[in-house]
Amino acid sequence: MELRQANLAEIGGGAAVVDVPSAQEFLAEIHKRATREQLDAIVAQLQRKSERFAQWLEPPALHAEDGAAVRALLGGVFATRRRVSAVLGTEPARALGARIEALVHGSAPLAERFDGFCAQVDLPAATAAELASELLHFGDPGAHWLWARWTWNPETRTGALPLVVHDDFDLEADGPGATYVKVGEAVRFLDETPEAASFRPREGGPLGTDVFLVGVYSVYMSTVLGLKMSQEFNAVVPALPELARRLLGVHRPTHQER
Repeated sequence: MELRQANLAEIGGGAAVVDVPSAQEFLAEIHKRATREQLDAIVAQLQRKSERFAQWLEPPALHAEDGAAVRALLGGVFATRRRVSAVLGTEPARALGARIEALVHGSAPLAERFDGFCAQVDLPAATAAELASELLHFGDPGAHWLWARWTWNPETRTGALPLVVHDDFDLEADGPGATYVKVGEAVRFLDETPEAASFRPREGGPLGTDVFLVGVYSVYMSTVLGLKMSQEFNAVVPALPELARRLLGVHRPTHQER
């Protein structure tokens, strides 16, 4: 957590931004759609994912000739798991590994490293940002946080975070790096809210916050679809635990888990 606070030092303090009543309402809805055991199981899956990412993000693994670690990292991220061959078809694994090393282990300010990575990888801007976020967060959940389109989408101004923070907290910023830092401020306040222990599955820490936020998004998405779509269409939408695992990239175990 010390590293996480250091990365957020440039943000400064401020009044709490979490909309506690809304967060508690979402929590109640989440528990109607998933058991405590199911939520705890997802946290455990994320812990295993983090342990694997930490190994794959070690410089020797990133620079290995066979590119296995880079391929595994791409395959472990929801936004890129279907693009592994396409990404590595335009950039050798070792070259991408060097970009990942600069992002995760570089000494430049966090926002600068984030912007540099997003500008250099051959991916759509939003996908590049999600990849950068997952590499940072699951490589060290105590130091970094998760930003995906389902947590905050600047283009549509939707996602889980604006549903649980006050309206006067502005998540917008200039560029992906600054936006990542801004999202981190909201997540930090969510982590530090006195009620946070009830927001997250037991012993989850930052990974528990991920599960809470994906639960918020699942409730929001199913509510919106229920109002707009047919009953037949809604029937094929995954239930909360399944949707959560998909969005968090733990739906399909890697070969290390089989």
